[in-house]
Amino acid sequence: MFSQKIFERSIMGSQLIQILVLAGVALFLVLRLRNVLGTREGFEGTTAPAQTSKRKFEVIEGGLEDFDISNYVDLKSDSGKALAAMKRAEAGFSVEVFSGGSRQAYEMILMAFENGDLPFLEQYLAPDVYESFSSVITARADSGLTVDANFIGVSSVKLVSARFDEENNEAEITMKFTGELTSVVRNADGEIVEGDEKHIKKQSDIWTFARLMSGDNPNWLLVGTGA
Repeated sequence: MFSQKIFERSIMGSQLIQILVLAGVALFLVLRLRNVLGTREGFEGTTAPAQTSKRKFEVIEGGLEDFDISNYVDLKSDSGKALAAMKRAEAGFSVEVFSGGSRQAYEMILMAFENGDLPFLEQYLAPDVYESFSSVITARADSGLTVDANFIGVSSVKLVSARFDEENNEAEITMKFTGELTSVVRNADGEIVEGDEKHIKKQSDIWTFARLMSGDNPNWLLVGTGA
């Protein structure tokens, strides 16, 4: 009888040790998990992928402020109202995405002009703007001149104005770019006749892009240029 009690106590002791070991392991895993994930309190929404554009709103005085617009222009201005109308006409339109896209378009169009790439320019320029660019490129080639250009970057981008014609769904947005590049012009013998390879020059341009909202063509066309 005595031996049986000792045996039962031995089993109970062994089970208690196992429980304590498992509890220790569980506590260790919980602590490790908190170190990796951090602590969370309350509800946290799903984080969208980095490349996904998000519209940012904040409730103010019972209304909604669209920071996707107010980060660029006054919401109550004509441009702000035009951008809001563009969003109503096309749900996927984002000013932030447009601004980033126009920055890339500026570099590509500018370098295509410097390199005389007419097929590329024809895709993204309105007919009258294309004719203007084309005449300069053709005259340059006829004179035996070539351009060596290196684009350094865009130092500033600013939304100047926006206009939206609700009758025909035509949108226009004017942007001001300040770009930095090096550029030299060479004659037929390869001699530099203009510019300096080592000199970085700043170039400011005011470009107007246009597009039919909710149309089949997603590309914005360059319809006007200025300085």
